[in-house]
Amino acid sequence: MRTIALPYGHTSLDLHIEEEHLEALVETEMAELEPDPSEEELIRQALAHPIGTPSLAELAQGKDRVTLVTSDHTRAVPSRITLPIELAEIRRGNPDAQITILIATGLHRVTTEEEQRRMFGDAIVDRERIVCNDAFDPTQFVDLGTLPSGASFKVNRVVAECDLLLCEGFIEPHFFAGFSGGRKSILPGACAEETVKENHSYKAIASPYALTGVLEHNPIHEDMVVAARRVNVQFILNVALNARKQVIGAWAGDLEQAHAAGVAFVRQWSQCPPVRGDIVVTTNGGYPLDQNLYQSPKAVATAEACAGEDGVIVMCCSCLEGMGGSHFAELIQMGTPEEIDAYLSTIPAKETIPEQWCPQIYARILHKHRMVLVSELDAETVRRCNMIPAASPDEALAIARQLKGADARVVVIPDGVSVMAVAQ
Repeated sequence: MRTIALPYGHTSLDLHIEEEHLEALVETEMAELEPDPSEEELIRQALAHPIGTPSLAELAQGKDRVTLVTSDHTRAVPSRITLPIELAEIRRGNPDAQITILIATGLHRVTTEEEQRRMFGDAIVDRERIVCNDAFDPTQFVDLGTLPSGASFKVNRVVAECDLLLCEGFIEPHFFAGFSGGRKSILPGACAEETVKENHSYKAIASPYALTGVLEHNPIHEDMVVAARRVNVQFILNVALNARKQVIGAWAGDLEQAHAAGVAFVRQWSQCPPVRGDIVVTTNGGYPLDQNLYQSPKAVATAEACAGEDGVIVMCCSCLEGMGGSHFAELIQMGTPEEIDAYLSTIPAKETIPEQWCPQIYARILHKHRMVLVSELDAETVRRCNMIPAASPDEALAIARQLKGADARVVVIPDGVSVMAVAQ
């Protein structure tokens, strides 16, 4: 009997499976990489050798209003390490710079002070000016025209009206933007509701290029790059993380060049060919990405690549904060997968409902695959989402075997967010 620990909330759950039924345990080499040198030194080295730009200190010279965009409470960016180093570099170039840290929430709720202290540390929260993007407050945004797709571009004025704009984030495979990091700090991170919705429209999500690991011809990515260039992102710091959320790589400098270097690293260490199974067990990597069901399609899309035509997917996602947004909760429970997709397909891009992209992706997956969910959600809510509730990974596996047979071959992907299960 094999025991496999599955990330779940702030801890893990054990899955027990017979070796003869385990088709594959899919873990990337990236998950086990160690910081070398230390996390802090990796950051310092990246800042000391920026790709395609002068140093951050040089860029800060003569720049009075500086905006530093960082991620919100749903992302594992190691800001306790990165922010103090970046702030020191800015002030080395301009000791009198007026710095604003903008938390890029996209359409997520505003990050609380308690979460900020956990993410940034008390010293940053007590001493620095921190503001949260609120996509639903129209007074925060300026209109900068339209993007290549025809979407409107309304961006936070703290981003648009500064002298130096830099962004920090981390790079991992993303289920419709190709990869996270880089340009995503601006769109969706620092944009108004209208802009985010159009960028994530039914048509955009349905594009054959809006997939994990795909950037070329990806309409979502292309709009994001144009948005970030239009507000003149002059510098980024992006990192890659292992399974323990430790920094194992860092890249700084030009918006596209530094991001491309990080993407190449992540692709090298996280890409693997799909391994087919009758049952695929996965997670959203634990906290913070598994705190609600809205975030969970990231890993489910990875499982989809390994589940063949009709494999059963077992998803372990704590959902400690519940469903996520109210629009997502309503849409994912409105009917069968076919009814959900039919409804969403009629919505024009400019009338996109917030969060509809996740029900759209779920509808696509649930049309082909039955899914068993291990979570803290009540059983009836799970059933209304067209999923089967289970109290533990072992119970979920037993249910899946009832559907696929006692001898079903099982693929386990402990962290479905970090894996790119695509043909190499």
